[in-house]
Amino acid sequence: MRALTFSGLVCTAVRSRLNPPIICRNPKELQKLHTTTPYHTDGVYQELTAMRVKTPFVEALRKQREETVDSMKRPGNTASLSDRDLSPKKMSESYHRVILPLARDPWLLDNYLNANGHIRLGTIFMDLDALSGVIAYKHTGESVTTVTAAVDRITINHPLEELCDLELSGQVTFATGRSSMEISLQVAKAPEPGAKVKKEDVLMTCAFTMVSLDPSTKKPVNIAPLQIDSEEERRLFKMGENNYNAKKELSKTALRKQTPNDQESDLIHAMWLKQLDFHDPNNSARKPDNVVYMDSTRLYSSQIMQPQYRNRHNFMIFGGFLLKATFELAFCCVASFSHSRPSFLSLDPSTFENPVPVGSVLYLTATVAYTDPPLVDLMHGSKVTDTDSALKYTKVQIRVDSKVRDIEHGHTKPTGQFNYTFLVEKDIKVMPRSYSEFMIWVDAKRRVEQVSSVMDESQLDERAGKGVHASKRGLTE
Repeated sequence: MRALTFSGLVCTAVRSRLNPPIICRNPKELQKLHTTTPYHTDGVYQELTAMRVKTPFVEALRKQREETVDSMKRPGNTASLSDRDLSPKKMSESYHRVILPLARDPWLLDNYLNANGHIRLGTIFMDLDALSGVIAYKHTGESVTTVTAAVDRITINHPLEELCDLELSGQVTFATGRSSMEISLQVAKAPEPGAKVKKEDVLMTCAFTMVSLDPSTKKPVNIAPLQIDSEEERRLFKMGENNYNAKKELSKTALRKQTPNDQESDLIHAMWLKQLDFHDPNNSARKPDNVVYMDSTRLYSSQIMQPQYRNRHNFMIFGGFLLKATFELAFCCVASFSHSRPSFLSLDPSTFENPVPVGSVLYLTATVAYTDPPLVDLMHGSKVTDTDSALKYTKVQIRVDSKVRDIEHGHTKPTGQFNYTFLVEKDIKVMPRSYSEFMIWVDAKRRVEQVSSVMDESQLDERAGKGVHASKRGLTE
């Protein structure tokens, strides 16, 4: 508590988590202090926050200490999950919908706006991850621990053209009975009561992969498979199956498992030769102004993980916070690289490798990994493309690597790699020059090709076209 003086009136402000009331010693003066109560949700809608955080942190700490003492007295006491119901469940059973009243509530909107009056996508990503957790538990029940394992894709469909109420909705669309499930989500302009969302009102679609664990052993446990009842559900299930197979194929092409092929080696060699030309005093070739070395594009951040961003299990940071932090660093990285305001196109397949404990230190590194059109064009015999033929737009892929250390900095673990694609209204290219940077470039190139292989041409054209449209009048960034 603390004393406040306002117009000669002494009041006591009692802070609470969501709605801090003001208690006055003179009730007759209450109207002088009345305002619309703001929402304090750290960018996450209060309904989703309430579902994500069930216990005050001080109580969770006390309970953890009591359980630690109890486990020392009675070692090996673990709960059994054998009596869970694993019969098939309908997709509709996990469906959940939340309305963000952004147009109706200016205080809530405050948490979602940036300095330009646009919607901060990072805050929406936090909400989506929180929503995916709600949906996952509707499918699995509360007896298991469910965590975010990967974000398979987040794609802008139709840029937001006006500030409006948003509907966040989704359901489990792929589950075979093993430990993982895919949750498909969408963000759309909220329809009128009783009406359905129109295709042109869908702002973005995305998919999260969630994994269920035994709360005691932290090992994967089986969950209920899906029961398919309609052609639309069969289509959604097939899409999830394709995404699952695509992730397996992507893991096979990882550079730790597959060295650069002949074509990629030719590209690396062509860029290396060009660098020699740039530094040869007897050669007139010089690095063009729109070519930037990869090592000069990096941005870094570090921060301690506070309990306000914990997941429902209280001692780990929830995935939505990591998405927000990595996205905003990626946005800064591409803006610094291009000296322009970028438009977000997509988050390509990204993984959460290890949990981030509350109280640890999170380190993020953002790098411009690839630009499209690339600096080297295979269509022209592996020669460096003509940088004088100024293109209007460039797709820029940003790779954000994250790692976590305990506060004593004794142990370090990688926590994930996040791959964001932006569009900038500028002709600019990135050039690697060390072996490590060439591998980052090749990995990003493979990722671009992998995404292209699972999307048909019309989807790719629409994806690029919507990005251009967004750069002109979209209200999200």
